[in-house]
Amino acid sequence: MSSPNHPDNQDESDSSAASDINTVPTDSSFSQAADLYPPVDGSWWDRSDDGEDDESSEGADGEAETHRGAFGDFGGEIRGGFLDRAFRERIVIVGMAHSGRDPVVAEASLDELELLVDTAGADVAARIMQRRDKPDRATFVGKGKVQEILAAALEFDADTVVFDDELTPAQGFNLEKILKRTALDRTAVILDIFAQHATSAEGKTQVELAQLRYNLPRLRGKKSFSQQGGGIGTRGPGETQLEVDRRRLVRRIHKLERDLRDITARRENQRKARGRSPYSVVSIVGYTNAGKSTLLKALTGADVKIEDQLFATVDPTTRKHRLPGGEQILLTDTVGFVKKLPHTLVEAFKSTLEVAAAADLLIHVVDGAGPDPDGHILAVREVLNSIDAGEVEQLLVFNKLDASEEVKRLVDLNPGSVGISAQNGLGIDELLMAIGDRLRANSEVYEVAIPFARGDIIASVHREGEVLAEYTEELGMRYTTRLSPDSASRLDEWIIRD
Repeated sequence: MSSPNHPDNQDESDSSAASDINTVPTDSSFSQAADLYPPVDGSWWDRSDDGEDDESSEGADGEAETHRGAFGDFGGEIRGGFLDRAFRERIVIVGMAHSGRDPVVAEASLDELELLVDTAGADVAARIMQRRDKPDRATFVGKGKVQEILAAALEFDADTVVFDDELTPAQGFNLEKILKRTALDRTAVILDIFAQHATSAEGKTQVELAQLRYNLPRLRGKKSFSQQGGGIGTRGPGETQLEVDRRRLVRRIHKLERDLRDITARRENQRKARGRSPYSVVSIVGYTNAGKSTLLKALTGADVKIEDQLFATVDPTTRKHRLPGGEQILLTDTVGFVKKLPHTLVEAFKSTLEVAAAADLLIHVVDGAGPDPDGHILAVREVLNSIDAGEVEQLLVFNKLDASEEVKRLVDLNPGSVGISAQNGLGIDELLMAIGDRLRANSEVYEVAIPFARGDIIASVHREGEVLAEYTEELGMRYTTRLSPDSASRLDEWIIRD
């Protein structure tokens, strides 16, 4: 393993770089999992260098060296995902603490990347932190640090190197050419996890579109050429394989975009139908693995997937629930957010995330026992702003009250928030009362008179509003009830006006 004073690290751009490599025990056990979505054509995964051979990658027999965990030119079978599913790969993760960024924040981000890699199905063998004024345009970390990364990959027999920041296509290509291993970034890992966890047709379509948009600028050419017709004027080299692959990829992207437009239209019709329904819509949002699905199950008994891992929920789930005041609401568990959430993923999932923008109230779940609750809150609000949901009223809910005293402190610092334990039910009653109070703040009290013969309207009053008082009169029932503007509009015929 090279050190900061190694001669390879003394290039001009890396003279002040400091290293920090922490080894992590590797797991040699093999796991088998299903392949991800099939690529349009395996050829577009090729990452060779536009017709140039790298002599340093050839062995004595003239064949290119391979590595068991890499893809394309670097060995291993080409698959639909970014990480191999035949076994748990060993990964070197790399972070950057550049000028103006707190090194503690950079280390916390690298910790999160380690969790992402584990969720994706691989093991972190080593961590490397680079400290420099700004990223290197060619290799992101600088030539000297790349040699240090290569040494670590060789020492721990790592299959892939994952960077905590998004790499440009040129940086990824340059790194792979030097490392002879696949170089990925945080975006690729997140897309890989989403591809594993998407179960609905809509979710799979959204993930595939995000992956293809990510891969399109990262296509690399090949030396081979496709054949054209044999007539006069048609002979010649024809199209390069890169052009063929890009055209196929663009066609697939256009098809997925058309599919998503249809999905968006259906969702818009569903939202309009919900707007005509008597129920308020409450969406559960928050940082990934904060306990959103656990909370939905605690409130409604929904049979949802609950796992202690990042992005366990990709497809939204909606259930009906009755509040203590009698009002019924629709509760929706949405996909979790994360720092540096890929823009391509946000764009592809916009039709799913828009459920938050259309909600009457957002339950913002925060892991109160986590390492950076305030940072997680800011990250979630940034994503909400990007999907035009920043103006929707939020109820902060700090989870894991049973696990940390920090939850009580956070509740005290954020007036109107609630502390709960979604796992054992602590604070759930207080949360339901708070939800009812927030929804009722947007409602008004009305007097309603309904004939005995209109049992359907009487049922609607109990279903849609909070009945404060009821009286039996000669011709029917009279209610003092709290109604939302939509419910008041539907019951306008029966409201008593002064």
